[in-house]
Amino acid sequence: MIRSGLRVILALFYLVAGIFHLAAPEPFLSIMPSFIPAPEAVVALTGVAELAGSIALIQPWSDTLCRWAGIGLALYALCVWPANMNHFALDMAKPDGGLGLGYHIPRMIAQPILIWLALWTGRAMDWPFAPARKRDQI
Repeated sequence: MIRSGLRVILALFYLVAGIFHLAAPEPFLSIMPSFIPAPEAVVALTGVAELAGSIALIQPWSDTLCRWAGIGLALYALCVWPANMNHFALDMAKPDGGLGLGYHIPRMIAQPILIWLALWTGRAMDWPFAPARKRDQI
């Protein structure tokens, strides 16, 4: 029950994020590391990935598709980490400190939690909640 509820919340989070990536890309472009080629295309493609992942995560007809959506969203969260770190560095370098450590530290901590949550709610893994017998076989 908790896993299903968190899966819906995560899917809604990525659905909203995907819409924003496509409808208002400017904030995402402003934090893009300079080494990323074609930033406009990357932001648009990440929006599409978020939308597709969110829909696949909550669709009811395929456990396999849900599992792959969880894996895809986890990989996505891992891949956007450089943009989040770049945002942290750019923001903290501002004279006023930007959004400050109270925003950026929790955001950095949330990134691995989002990765785990995508894998767990997508049923790509059961850690740390697998029964002891099943864990020992893995």
